[in-house]
Amino acid sequence: MKLFADLNDKQREKLFYKKPEELSINSDKEILSYALASTLYMPATRPNIYHDLLIKKHSGLTSMVICLEDSIGDHEVELAEEKLKEELINIKTSIEQGILLKAEMPMIFIRIRSVEQFLRLMDSLHECIHLLTGIVIPKFDAAVGSIILKELEAYNSIGNLLYAMPILETKRIIEKETRLEELLSIKAVLDTYKHLILNVRIGATDFCGLYGIRRNTDTTVYDVAIIRDCITDIINVFLRADSPYVVSGPVWEYFSSKERMLIPQLRETPFRKRYGKAGMQMRTQLIDRHMDGLIREVLMDITNGLTGKTIIHPSHIKPVQALNVVSYEEYLDAANIIASNNGDIGVMKSSFSNKMNEIKPHFYWAQKIMLKSRVYGVFHEEFTYIDLLKQENFVTNPK
Repeated sequence: MKLFADLNDKQREKLFYKKPEELSINSDKEILSYALASTLYMPATRPNIYHDLLIKKHSGLTSMVICLEDSIGDHEVELAEEKLKEELINIKTSIEQGILLKAEMPMIFIRIRSVEQFLRLMDSLHECIHLLTGIVIPKFDAAVGSIILKELEAYNSIGNLLYAMPILETKRIIEKETRLEELLSIKAVLDTYKHLILNVRIGATDFCGLYGIRRNTDTTVYDVAIIRDCITDIINVFLRADSPYVVSGPVWEYFSSKERMLIPQLRETPFRKRYGKAGMQMRTQLIDRHMDGLIREVLMDITNGLTGKTIIHPSHIKPVQALNVVSYEEYLDAANIIASNNGDIGVMKSSFSNKMNEIKPHFYWAQKIMLKSRVYGVFHEEFTYIDLLKQENFVTNPK
């Protein structure tokens, strides 16, 4: 498993100063936490999950969640569980027959509904459990969450390796008077089982639903004041340097075009400067697919310390991943900060002579950049996400 594995050798050599590393589900948890990248959610009732993996339909996909919770009807639970088992058996059979290579598969997670369902699935899916990387626990709270994590730890103690990803999306988290107490109680539970926690996810859609709010294609989740306020507190609690978690960005809900209210959020100059008429055509296609809103929100995710993103459409895979590639300037800054962390100096001018790098304040940031560089790679100095997206089929017959 490797990000941008769909690129050929020539493209990788051209774009990357440092290429993304080869990973597997047995890689260190710290690296896997960053490698989730664009995590594609799909209902367990969705047809052809196995077939889509077989034909590599979703280019670049590194992680996926098969959902047994909100994305299916309450009357479909039994059907969804049977469908999940059928799809996993098909995957297992294909791997055994050499038709499907496990090393090329994305990480697969199951989003569960309850403790009872988790235990039932662990029993009924036992022969396919090795195909899974872990479980997603929606509406996580300290009481039920600790029960599930205890059961997961017991299950792993007999030779399995499954991680957990809690989703923060409950009423007690979004409501101000209970938020801090709830977040701290959840963190206490997660700290106890930190070896199991691959990622902390934010359920912005559930939060918005509690207030009858839905952002449109012209606004990001950070423009919704109550959600921005909540995300701020989640970051405050879970990204602290003394006990950090990898927190991912919430889902971007849109993937088709309609009439716009506000001006597009992608500047013309970078596209025109790089590729002229073809670049402008590429920009237009991104805007028509409402990728400009997604791009702006991912940039805000990164600015606020979040890594990766929940997605609900395959067209979001490459933009999210491209935007998380480390720039050459960031990489040099991070490498120099880490190399200079011996107490001899406290501050130094950056390699690009455009900023000051303070060793102690920037050290945690530098560590995160170096981890991201292993997963997403590092662009050559002259390249950006625009160059990586151009490898996609955004530009048709450029002149």
